[in-house]
Amino acid sequence: MNVKFRLTIMSFMQFFVWAAWLITIANYWFGTKQWDGANFGIIFSTMGIASLFMPTLTGILADKWINAEKLYAILHILYAATMFYLPQVDDPHTFFWVILVAMCFYMPTIALSNSISYTTLKNGNFDVVKNFPPIRVWGTVGFIVAMWITNLTGNKASANQFYIAGVSALFLGVYSFTLPACKPLNLISEKKTFAQKLGLESFKLFADYKMALFFIFSMFLGAALQLTNAYGDVFLDEFKLFPVFAESFVIRYSTIILSISQISETLFILAIPFFLKRFGIKWVIAIAMFAWVLRFALFAFGDPSENLWMIITSCVVYGMAFDFFNISGSLFVETSTTPKTRSSAQGLFMMMTNGFGAVFGSLVSGWMINKYFTTYYSNISSLSKYVKSEEDNVHLLKFLKDKGISVLQNGDLSRALDVKDWHNIWLSFTIYVLVIAIVFVFIFKHKHTKAEEKAIEAISH
Repeated sequence: MNVKFRLTIMSFMQFFVWAAWLITIANYWFGTKQWDGANFGIIFSTMGIASLFMPTLTGILADKWINAEKLYAILHILYAATMFYLPQVDDPHTFFWVILVAMCFYMPTIALSNSISYTTLKNGNFDVVKNFPPIRVWGTVGFIVAMWITNLTGNKASANQFYIAGVSALFLGVYSFTLPACKPLNLISEKKTFAQKLGLESFKLFADYKMALFFIFSMFLGAALQLTNAYGDVFLDEFKLFPVFAESFVIRYSTIILSISQISETLFILAIPFFLKRFGIKWVIAIAMFAWVLRFALFAFGDPSENLWMIITSCVVYGMAFDFFNISGSLFVETSTTPKTRSSAQGLFMMMTNGFGAVFGSLVSGWMINKYFTTYYSNISSLSKYVKSEEDNVHLLKFLKDKGISVLQNGDLSRALDVKDWHNIWLSFTIYVLVIAIVFVFIFKHKHTKAEEKAIEAISH
């Protein structure tokens, strides 16, 4: 079998095993398990927590003692085991620890999959710059396909999403043992301290004012990057509380609607060279920030009916928001550091966005939604007024029944129904990113350099 095709299968499955539950877990959490929002926030923080240390630790293992493809295989098999166990968990606190273990196994495989691809292509005398991008794009395709399968099989709120992830991860783990050998290269010097091996020395970059400012902004924007992944699907799904939207295809196929975001991501990558040439790195980062403002604002005012175009447009804008920040930010680090510090600086950039930023955003958003944007309805009268329907509306009563709630003879609900104010939730996220974007434009001073022009020219080809 062609080695590039084999790497393509790995890339496809790498993101398939994640997306099978990543976008839909909120439906399982809020809809099926009926757990609260504060605890949900910590679930998405597990990705950030794992990203802080696991990629570095597994990188050391792959450099010193074990083939990268074997370590990759073992991690996916362990990840599969945690996915199989998740449906057995019946309390949110245990769920958090199991997900954290799963993320400790999964998150380092993203970097390992890239490393395996680079090494295998080089060993096969392939041009990495030319051949890796087409392989990597199949990872996004895998992400989209997993979202579609989870939705179309009716499992976006069921425990089966974890079984889909588990079976596919088990396959990927076994398959990875057959990949070409990527032996330890012992590139990490024995003279390095443990702190240096963990990349902690990169924090010295904070001594440079502009770099410190960039990393701080990266952390604060990183807090917003996963919010629509965390809450987007459940936001659309909860429109079924309103009888006027109950039969909307947007609710039935909410995960598929959101997959437009990933499709957009693959397309906006092609536009990055033009924008970088035209506006430069600082303004492309600023454009990304304002794209996040638009992403959240459109969600705030969108609905499955007359304002469906806003939800669709928000998904399209996601590609610009996500790609422009990650790639232009990486280019800024690449062109603003010396060869000696470049690798650790890139690691710090990822740590601030996907590590500290993700943890901060997940914890604060979960707490904020639960405390300020959740209303509890205890009787059918007040609830029917909120959703603008009759008390005996068929769709409303079905919604309550699906939640395990019955209407008592006196009109009270058998237990309170928690309803989230999604309009103001998304508006608060909008204001948060808008403030970051405006402050960034005025405080972050940066001019084009020759190094940037060369880097931009390089990615244009």
